[in-house]
Amino acid sequence: MTEPYFESNRAAAGSIQYPYESMIHSGNGGRVVVDPHWHLYIEILYFLSGRAKVFLGGESHQLEPGDLVLIHSHETHSIYSMDDRVSYIVVKFDPEILYSTSRTFLESKYILPFTLADAGGQRVFTADEIDDTPIPGLIREIYEEFNSKGFGFELAVRTLICRVFLWFLRRTHHQQWGWEVSRSLNDSDYRMLQQVFEYIDYNYMNDINAQTAAKLCNMSYSYFSRRFKAIMGKTFTNYLSYIRITEAEKLLLTTDMSMTDIALEVGFSSSSYFIQQFRHYKNISPHQFRKKGKA
Repeated sequence: MTEPYFESNRAAAGSIQYPYESMIHSGNGGRVVVDPHWHLYIEILYFLSGRAKVFLGGESHQLEPGDLVLIHSHETHSIYSMDDRVSYIVVKFDPEILYSTSRTFLESKYILPFTLADAGGQRVFTADEIDDTPIPGLIREIYEEFNSKGFGFELAVRTLICRVFLWFLRRTHHQQWGWEVSRSLNDSDYRMLQQVFEYIDYNYMNDINAQTAAKLCNMSYSYFSRRFKAIMGKTFTNYLSYIRITEAEKLLLTTDMSMTDIALEVGFSSSSYFIQQFRHYKNISPHQFRKKGKA
């Protein structure tokens, strides 16, 4: 067995015990620090030393000390060190902690884009962009609070994460999200989206359609289709394809399954249609995506 090239200040990563977590990761030069993976929580990486290549959503970014990268929920990513020693602070948290006592449409319109892997917006923030902002200090404080676990640290960490998230919102609100969430979102819209997202999450691999989704929401097909497109900026079919492509990304980077098997696994009727749709959404073929992600 080869000697592990990945280190952490935790004995084992495991699942998140709290709805948030912070640690320092480090890796050796020229090695994989983190294999391709995805998760449901939002993740922030703040680099302390060395240079690393972060593969995120089909694109490669080089990060240096003082740089920060924001990784959305469901977004496939991997990290490769480029120097003898790379270290960075990790802050990861369940999007749920950004809500108050209950989900409301007022909060959803801000948080929803960060739970969509392909939502767009700025991901990498250089040291020059954040040095004179509260962000470096807030990230370090989150790490210190979580690891010291002093009295009231749970409240402190949540409050600090909310402050960081608010900074991201105000910094990027002028940017066009790829999956724009309408400002007119109301409670009934949010309930509809929750039903549709849950329906797709559990059934994307099957032959599903907007008609069934409309019935689940107790809406006519025509009204459901218009409202869904008005909120998401995409039709139900387009959004379903997006989810299937996102799931295919994970399989491409974490398995050796063939294109045909992946296509069928995520719900496409054929490998040729899967490849066509993948190119449409990612501007790259599935084979090229797999090769680039494992480079």
